[in-house]
Amino acid sequence: MRRATSPELQLPITRRSLLATGLAAASAAASGRFRPALAAEASVGVVATTGMIADAARQIGGDRVEVRALMGPGVDPHSYRQTRTDILAMTRADIVLWHGLYLEAQMEAFLTELGGKRRVVAVAEQLPREALIHHDSYADKFDPHVWMDPGLWSGVVAAVRDALVDLRPESADFFGANAEAHLAEVAALDEYVATITASIAPDRRVLVTAHDAFKYFGAANDFEVMGIQGISTESEAGLSRIAELVDVLVERDIGAVFVESSVSDRNVRALIEGAAARGHEVSIGGQLYSDAMGPEGSYEGTYLGMIDHNATLIARALGGDAPERGMQGLLAAGT
Repeated sequence: MRRATSPELQLPITRRSLLATGLAAASAAASGRFRPALAAEASVGVVATTGMIADAARQIGGDRVEVRALMGPGVDPHSYRQTRTDILAMTRADIVLWHGLYLEAQMEAFLTELGGKRRVVAVAEQLPREALIHHDSYADKFDPHVWMDPGLWSGVVAAVRDALVDLRPESADFFGANAEAHLAEVAALDEYVATITASIAPDRRVLVTAHDAFKYFGAANDFEVMGIQGISTESEAGLSRIAELVDVLVERDIGAVFVESSVSDRNVRALIEGAAARGHEVSIGGQLYSDAMGPEGSYEGTYLGMIDHNATLIARALGGDAPERGMQGLLAAGT
């Protein structure tokens, strides 16, 4: 069942009006038509832990911010530890934006301590608890992978906007207009994902990945999601878990599994080999971006591109109807 977007962030876009309204809004936003004129003033120094948060800060802050992401493409945030260079950057920044929800598990103590001295905001912690999925290993924690549901990620975008406005209230209109434009893009993306995933036959909506990063995607789009490892890549995948998933692949005739850019493919290949030993052929449906975005400077190196890539790849691999170049292709074609 689709997860409802918070009332503050709902936009007048429905599945039927996706191409006519949502993509047009996204195209206009991407072209800068919604962006107000820049004014000359000192840039805000922003350090963000993940690429997804850094992208939101750049979209909202425009030329009034200088953003540094600590974790680049292919970096696993669950195991990342701050370096001396990171510490220096964070102590010098005007604001540090981190995810929270135990994503940056190895950095949490440092970030909490830094928050007593500097302006530090855990943006995903602003989401309502009832919208979150409980962690599979810790009773008092939640699954942090909220960016996998664009409707939910809109709340994080709003939290980034509010953090920047709180820091520079004189730029509230500028940040607000940019946030509104970016939220239109995210809303169009949400509807695109809903449309293409709905084209997959219900019995084919089984997503098997290296680790359990796609539960929010599954909850929003009616997928059964199975990760070899748990929510954190720090968890170990035992032989019993691999054997259990091999049984699922064989018994349910699942023909595609997915690797992730920030997680070793060793366990996924063990699944494929296990299924082959039982006479069932399974292929790699492609590489998904789970805990980090794509290469810097690429479309997949943006939040929109990351999710567009994932959803389009999943839909095509599992027999759905999705354009080869995804939502980006539709925008380029002027649909």
